[in-house]
Amino acid sequence: MKPYKNKINRIRSFALGLIFFGFIIMYGAIFFRENAILVTIFMTLGLLSILASTGVYLWIGLLSTKAVQVVCPNCGKHTKVLGRVDMCMYCKEPLTLDPSLEGQEFDQSLNRKR
Repeated sequence: MKPYKNKINRIRSFALGLIFFGFIIMYGAIFFRENAILVTIFMTLGLLSILASTGVYLWIGLLSTKAVQVVCPNCGKHTKVLGRVDMCMYCKEPLTLDPSLEGQEFDQSLNRKR
């Protein structure tokens, strides 16, 4: 079985990865201290990566406000459902708001419109 993550957490993890990637690129400029053009390129790419991360965080924050908040039947904690199927943020329980999908095997492809 494939390990699934809650959609909101998955996107937040991607944004955090962009920040670390940006810092790594910026630190890569240390190896080219003698060449100002390469240092500028590395620093600019790192800055763009961090700005992209800021945009992703803004987007997921706005998307998170539109998500439906439900109580997980397994752990009893409040979690947000984004799309037709999603996972609980805490216990990884498959959740759906669509009655026609209840009882089906959890699959991310169920979120696609048919």
